[in-house]
Amino acid sequence: MEEWLVVDGYNVIGAWPELRQLKRFNLAAARDRLTDILSEYAAYTAQRVVVVFDAQHVPGRGEHESSEYLSVIFTDAEETADECIERLVGKLRDPYRRRLFVATSDYVEQRITFGRGALRISARELLQAVQRAETSVSRKVEDMKLERTTLGQGLSEEVKRRLEQLRRRQQS
Repeated sequence: MEEWLVVDGYNVIGAWPELRQLKRFNLAAARDRLTDILSEYAAYTAQRVVVVFDAQHVPGRGEHESSEYLSVIFTDAEETADECIERLVGKLRDPYRRRLFVATSDYVEQRITFGRGALRISARELLQAVQRAETSVSRKVEDMKLERTTLGQGLSEEVKRRLEQLRRRQQS
């Protein structure tokens, strides 16, 4: 079953300490940082992630950017992120093929999307899930570094036999 995560971008930026701090100086940098984090998270979890940003902070946009696991939507000028998220939930909902989550700490939005069939996750819960994923990736990288790699790993038995023959000839 597919898993989709729809994220209220500015709500999450306002809730995560790192992004909230960054937003004070550069909103575009906070958006970029969030999409970078969620792109890595999506690749790790194999979830399809859609991040929605209000057009009020980026006038005249109404754009949609996509990669393998991550889509970024800037709403039209007349549409709020909440309206876009509600529309997406209605469009994406398919209880037989897809599990759908909405990440926002906006209580009203949580209730509306839950009523339309999505599961809710708060911005804080999403941050914790991202941190767990980052820890897991770091552990795997460290484990890989600790594995002893030998020169002969990956060589076929035939190649190993021929190399051993060459070594013995050189010793004689």
